[in-house]
Amino acid sequence: MDIVRIHDREFKKEIPHDRILGAIERISEAVNKDYGDSSPLFLCVLNGSFMFAAELLKLYKGPCEISFIKLSSYTGTSTTEEVKTVIGLNEEIAGRDIIILEDIIDSGITIAHLVDDLTKYKPQSIRVATLLLKPDAVRTGIQPDYVGLEIPNDFIVGFGLDYNGFGRNLKDIYKIVE
Repeated sequence: MDIVRIHDREFKKEIPHDRILGAIERISEAVNKDYGDSSPLFLCVLNGSFMFAAELLKLYKGPCEISFIKLSSYTGTSTTEEVKTVIGLNEEIAGRDIIILEDIIDSGITIAHLVDDLTKYKPQSIRVATLLLKPDAVRTGIQPDYVGLEIPNDFIVGFGLDYNGFGRNLKDIYKIVE
């Protein structure tokens, strides 16, 4: 499918599945190199990063633990700029290596909020892995440690990303047709 319709909008295929998987393989190589012998806690930010996390963790070769948190900052196609914790952290993270798995960083507000919040619990380290980065949209000082693909500041869906709850199941990534 080159064009999909979700609710009242059309989306055009932008990033095919094989390119997404290639980006995840590059991230996994770097994470394996950096953490291969340690036991990091991968912290998957729901809902969007579930597909990214699943593919990445299939390629991680060392011992690890995974947990999930859910944050909310979007309505429709735009950010509310207010981050709400819907499901919080359940694990003890003091002295641990934490790798946050995020689907996309655009404004950077959500990930900056999460890193600031986790820092209070005194982990040994916090690193951020994002499948997608919109460098032209970032408004915080956040610099992810691992980036799959840099993309323009377009609204996108697929591979975990949604438009009002729909489109997450698409294996490719689509951008909105204006």
